[in-house]
Amino acid sequence: MTNSAIPAGGSGKRSVFDRWGRRGTAIVLSLLMVVMLLIGATAGLALSNNVTTAAPTTSTPPGVASVDVGFMRDMIVHHEQGVLLAHIVQGNGGNSTVAGLAYDIEYTQTAQIGQMTGFLSLWDYSLNSLDTPMAWMTDSSGHSDMTGMSAGSVDAAAAADGAIMPGMATNTQIAALKTLRGQASDILFLQLMIRHHQGGIPMMDYAVAHVSNPVVRNMATKMSESQALEITSMTQLLATYGAVPMPAPGPSGNPSATSSVDSSSPAATTGSTDPSGTAGPMTEMTMSTPTT
Repeated sequence: MTNSAIPAGGSGKRSVFDRWGRRGTAIVLSLLMVVMLLIGATAGLALSNNVTTAAPTTSTPPGVASVDVGFMRDMIVHHEQGVLLAHIVQGNGGNSTVAGLAYDIEYTQTAQIGQMTGFLSLWDYSLNSLDTPMAWMTDSSGHSDMTGMSAGSVDAAAAADGAIMPGMATNTQIAALKTLRGQASDILFLQLMIRHHQGGIPMMDYAVAHVSNPVVRNMATKMSESQALEITSMTQLLATYGAVPMPAPGPSGNPSATSSVDSSSPAATTGSTDPSGTAGPMTEMTMSTPTT
């Protein structure tokens, strides 16, 4: 008995023309062609980007004692503390604007840590060094750079308490930040992060002027520009609390000489928990208030 749906002498298989019609087949083939063109264009763009951006990084690596390597090794450490400070205030602060800025800092600096780690790995260098922090910021005669921030410029007491590079917070200050809530947390975070950026920017600017790799130079340039803008934003936010930044780190590099925080003080540990971040007592870590 012959099935009428199957043409006589046929195998029962139907061509795409029979199933979709010539017009439908043409449409499907056209769509497939567009997809293939898009895939090809994407692959070509990726290849082009690899050629233009990877060439400077895969050519002769800078030496292990170069400014390029020293900058990235130290900046990874500097950034790691910035990420920590930003993470703490997001959980303890009371102002959503401060929390948003802290999130941006944490996200950006974490990504930059990844980039710098990638460069060092690509060049087959370890992340750690036995050199004194910022030793790469000295010339062949041993003189420090023009900012005075270089090897040996950090106060010994501050370095012993964890502040091994200018602008870095001490372990004591970080411990105090962890105890604070609301407005008090926001204020100390802004003060510490402003100072942190002020200590990091000279390192970035020195790298811009002295590194040999153009990609590293561009990275350091972008870091310096973005952190300068963040300092302006954080200073403005700090003013809304009636507080001012800590003194900028100088050649001594001592972040605790004029900005100690007594974490045992009730005023320093019981800041406002008002979610708006606009109420509650000012704490002793606010340094000073604007003069009238």
